[in-house]
Amino acid sequence: MSKESKERPTIGIDGQPLPILPPDRDVRVWAKLVRVMFYTPGFMALLMLKTGEPSGFGITVELLMLSSAAAVVAGLFVGSQSVGGGGDYSSKTGIWSGSLVMELLCAIPFLCAVPPLFHQLAHSELLHAREPGAIDTTLGISEMLPAVAVLPFMLYQLAGFGTLCYVVSKAANWAVNLAVLGLIIASYAFNRMNNFGAEKSCVAVLVAIMAVVTFYGVLKLKRMQQDYDTRCPAKKEKKDKQEIANE
Repeated sequence: MSKESKERPTIGIDGQPLPILPPDRDVRVWAKLVRVMFYTPGFMALLMLKTGEPSGFGITVELLMLSSAAAVVAGLFVGSQSVGGGGDYSSKTGIWSGSLVMELLCAIPFLCAVPPLFHQLAHSELLHAREPGAIDTTLGISEMLPAVAVLPFMLYQLAGFGTLCYVVSKAANWAVNLAVLGLIIASYAFNRMNNFGAEKSCVAVLVAIMAVVTFYGVLKLKRMQQDYDTRCPAKKEKKDKQEIANE
């Protein structure tokens, strides 16, 4: 297939620019990612409950369970992808919608939960029995290393690898990512100060923003696909070989 045949039309039949849709995704890759995002946070949540020290968990377990449960919903979107016979506007955006759910309701809650998860497991007295006379050493600033994972995620979004940049403006994309970074840092700081009420407030705002953006994004993707299909130039019918030979 030539390069030209793979390029999407950019101008509609009415002479106006067509919506810029996300690139085609590999459904197999996203299906595998659904399994990863379902099992990994769920296993970590069970590991935290196994330690038997819920007083310092804050809202970490809830974030991990949200990430795991949202992966199931993302799998429903990915599984609905269909561009063949019977495909409609919704099925054509199945992978994009599923990726949006995983980016905002799976990855972000997981990234928010990892720093306090590491802190709690590193200091668990049940997992690490203290020897008599042992010196209690602190990990210091190295405890912040798991939180650095949010930076490549922001790069993923702001550099145009994600799906969010196709449904919101560049300014809104920056605003959402900066809000995510600020709320994750604030929630972890409150967790370390044992101010779990403030931590839950930050996490509640974070999850609410992600839910609203996801809801808006999925509907926006469907509207964009509908607009694109309605105004996309019709493909030229191939001439019969005999007609070409007669010319």
